[in-house]
Amino acid sequence: MTATPTPLLVLDVVGLTPALLEQMPRLKSLARKGSSAGLGTVLPAVTCAAQSTFLTGAPPAEHGIVGNGWYFRELGEVLLWRQHNGLVAGDKLWDAARRAHPGYTVANVCWWYAMGADTDWTVTPRPVYYADGRKEPDCYTRPVELHDELTDALGTFPLFHFWGPGADLVSSRWIIDATRHLNRTRHPDLTLCYLPHLDYDLQRFGPRDPRSLRAAAELDAALGPLLDEAEAEGRTVVVLSEYGITEVSRPVDINRALRRAGLLEVHTQDGMEYLDPMASRAFAVADHQLAHVYVRRPEDLARVREVLEGLDGVAELLGDEGKKAHGLDHPRAGELVALAAPEAWFTYYYWLDDDRAPDFAQLVEIHRKPGYDPAELFLDPLDPYVKLRAAGALARKKLGMRYRMAVVPLDPAPVRGSHGRLPARPEDGPVLLCSRPGALPGEVAATEVKSLLLGLAGLAEVPVTG
Repeated sequence: MTATPTPLLVLDVVGLTPALLEQMPRLKSLARKGSSAGLGTVLPAVTCAAQSTFLTGAPPAEHGIVGNGWYFRELGEVLLWRQHNGLVAGDKLWDAARRAHPGYTVANVCWWYAMGADTDWTVTPRPVYYADGRKEPDCYTRPVELHDELTDALGTFPLFHFWGPGADLVSSRWIIDATRHLNRTRHPDLTLCYLPHLDYDLQRFGPRDPRSLRAAAELDAALGPLLDEAEAEGRTVVVLSEYGITEVSRPVDINRALRRAGLLEVHTQDGMEYLDPMASRAFAVADHQLAHVYVRRPEDLARVREVLEGLDGVAELLGDEGKKAHGLDHPRAGELVALAAPEAWFTYYYWLDDDRAPDFAQLVEIHRKPGYDPAELFLDPLDPYVKLRAAGALARKKLGMRYRMAVVPLDPAPVRGSHGRLPARPEDGPVLLCSRPGALPGEVAATEVKSLLLGLAGLAEVPVTG
């Protein structure tokens, strides 16, 4: 066994860029006293793909996480935000660490694909889905006794502050406090902590809006106690981000274009339209500024390409060679991959009449929508009674009754920030900070993060043997 590893705290500060660092004196000081570097991200520059690359050292073409979700061809379903670590192929950071140092311990606080991972302590958002249809805030933990321990100390995981119109600093504070608790009581060799706060106002208002700059300062202040304790414990702190959020002004209805061209099909129930991926000749899984376009028959590829090349807001279509060049040539990827123009982003909308939209369209419903929906961050501005209806739904919830929080707008125009493309400028891209001076070279690729963390822990990478 090697000498005792240097303990690490790895903070995934979503959306952190060099520009936002100017609003964050604690993190800026950490970088000044330690070291900093640009961080090359992956395509798509989204949470699940980037985190999986950090932890495996492999691109999406190898680990298989081609976005925050994709079309599961074997099921005939679009599924986003799955949680099983078994979906991620490749040698994980903790596996490599344990080959070098048997007994190496890891705590994962809200990094994605946490369930089923071979970490020692796991905390991840997981609502209670009651049999009567109610959804209540909660989290999943492993070991099981950690659930009640954290809930007793910190309260119930604040799910409705983690995503939706109410998303704010409350969820990141809970995650910070859970991380502090685990570091104090379990002393893991590696602690992974995911902090989503910058994801919210930057998408709502854009990265330059005063409210977004204020969000950066709020998160920086909230991090103070965690950073102080890490220093006192002798932990090396690494701060990284998955992507930078840039200003957008144009939603692109990629599925509506495919439907108007006769390529996308729906089925109807109770007057509502649902995407029919199994019957469609082509449809898109929208994921911020990237969309996987699934084409059922090879003979339709030329027609699909023709439709999308003529769609305003589509900057590029990647075929087989393009996917290979970007490390995205995995069987889970679409036959084509659409990239939005810098100021554009893709909606998932497929209905042509809002009166035919499915009921989940106006809900915060990340698992039923066949694509990402940033409109879930807003209350419908066109509904004068939206706050009253939200209050009524909340009252029913508190009484233990079934409720529908149908408050999400069907107009995506308010969204002002997005991501997913590779950054055009370094100041718009992710960053990598380390509390240790001289620890970082020049720019670090996302595929190099795993080996960098092993090095900071004082562990040599031991090859996998079979």
